[in-house]
Amino acid sequence: MTPRNVLDTRSLNRATLARQLLLDHADVPVLDAVAHLCGLQAQEPQEPFVGLWSRLRAFNPAVLSDLLIERSVVRMHLMRRTVHLVTAEDALAWRARHDAMLRQRVLGVYRRELAGIDLDELAAAGRAITADDEPRSMGELGRALAVRWPAPGPRALGEMLISLIPVVQMPPRGLWRTKAGVRNVLLSSWLGREIDPPAPEGSDPVGEALVRRYLAAFGPAASADLRAWCGLAGLPNAVAAVREELIAFRDERGRELLDLPDAPRPDPDTPAPVRFLPAFDNAILGYHDRSRIIDDAHRGLSVTGARVVLVDGRVSATWDVKDGTVVVTPLRRFSRADRTAVAEQGRELASFLSDNDSHHVQIAASSH
Repeated sequence: MTPRNVLDTRSLNRATLARQLLLDHADVPVLDAVAHLCGLQAQEPQEPFVGLWSRLRAFNPAVLSDLLIERSVVRMHLMRRTVHLVTAEDALAWRARHDAMLRQRVLGVYRRELAGIDLDELAAAGRAITADDEPRSMGELGRALAVRWPAPGPRALGEMLISLIPVVQMPPRGLWRTKAGVRNVLLSSWLGREIDPPAPEGSDPVGEALVRRYLAAFGPAASADLRAWCGLAGLPNAVAAVREELIAFRDERGRELLDLPDAPRPDPDTPAPVRFLPAFDNAILGYHDRSRIIDDAHRGLSVTGARVVLVDGRVSATWDVKDGTVVVTPLRRFSRADRTAVAEQGRELASFLSDNDSHHVQIAASSH
């Protein structure tokens, strides 16, 4: 018998599905869902629409587009220096806390090119360039800076600048069924408000809020999972500050897992419906140990942009769209009931993606 404070993989899986709105389609407004999920990874601009379709009842993609146009949600580099779709409120509250991480991740790639450049001067020059509120691509920003600093090259300068100063990617980038390049504008100009200032030294209210928000959307989880999700160093102090609010479990390997006392932890035997997830979905990427939802043998799929299908709560297939047909490639042998459920959900996805013009789904033969 499993000890009461030990959560097996299936228990963690069902908790993750519940927190990620993947156990039942949620009846919540789109903005509330984006907030609850702590944003959606969005470097592929159309993928968040599939992510929300898989989570919300009667999701209308026009609502998310409207939220972008109305500036209630924004696209920006944030967690792990990846593009995320987050609420305007979270963008303003969280951006300063991510500043050092964003800077260090760019330096990790371009340290040699940027050696000897005063980054505060670079940021000041970038602010002067963007002060006219004219949307610019990263290349345009880099070329403007290269007039003063020619050696690093425009790409290194552009990537560094959009990590030094808070910018958002303006619509039409990220609108439903719209192809548009990235055009950056200052976050403060776009939202008409400055980002929240950094906390005084010795306090970390944003870090503490991130711990609570992460556990609400991803818990129970280890500190290593939290760090893998956000990419931030220094959160052990935030975890320590809120620890008395939390409860602790162990996984089957003995790792400590923290959680909010009243967050859902469903019975591990709770049925899990088939769900189609978009590329880079945080239900998978939001953990250091992803074994609760994907087998180690398939872990690489989660970082290569593969879209995946959950069957009984676990990654069991990949999917793509070819000529209006949703094509599913199983990673294991499906039972007849699995194939039926995957086909039914695949037809609904095809309908969603095609405005009801197609209901075609094809399930390839499994090689396993």
